[in-house]
Amino acid sequence: MSDKKTAVVTGAAHGMGSAIVDALREEGHTVYGVDREQADLSNSDAVHEYFKGIGQVDILVNCAGGVVGQRFKPLEQISDENWSEIFNANLQTTFLCTRAVVVGMKEKKWGRIVNISSGAGRSVSLTGIQAYASAKAAQIAFTRQMAYELGQFGVTVNCIAPGFVLSNPSTIAQWESYGEQGQVTLLAGIATRRLGQASDIANGVTFFTRQESDWVTGQCLSIDGGHSLF
Repeated sequence: MSDKKTAVVTGAAHGMGSAIVDALREEGHTVYGVDREQADLSNSDAVHEYFKGIGQVDILVNCAGGVVGQRFKPLEQISDENWSEIFNANLQTTFLCTRAVVVGMKEKKWGRIVNISSGAGRSVSLTGIQAYASAKAAQIAFTRQMAYELGQFGVTVNCIAPGFVLSNPSTIAQWESYGEQGQVTLLAGIATRRLGQASDIANGVTFFTRQESDWVTGQCLSIDGGHSLF
């Protein structure tokens, strides 16, 4: 089987998604990057049409998500729409895109799926956004369940839980909001004493998508400079 595959990366407009697209192309794969400007990946029909235009997909990286512009509010102030919007952006996109590719992967007896969750899914969200932490935790559970279901077909499913990565306007604004003392405190809780870069996450993705990771599935790898140690 050729080492060169067809890959789809969601949430590819900037930040981690863009870095993952670049890293997979450097591996020699044909990579399609898709963002919400191209297709509403929380909509079943739109997902079906998008993937129908590509054909066989060997590698899927579910990176779409985020807090969709929301800020912390107490739970009693969270509307149904607030909650659903974040779940649609993070979990629904992961479900629909995974469903779109699994038939072809099972037929081919080979596939790689990598879900980009968050340290918030393993602990708490620094933003305090309840739906975000919940959706990211659900992504991790979905990863485990799909690894169990698809392993017999030669398809591995793994997950990355990034720490604080300055990768988009939202995370930059969050970092700046902490002020000098808050930034010092955050860095003190990271073993390597630095923030993450989008390339750090992309490196994890390339490991999970290589042939050498064939016996690795159902795992959630924290790439966070050691923040999860504390």
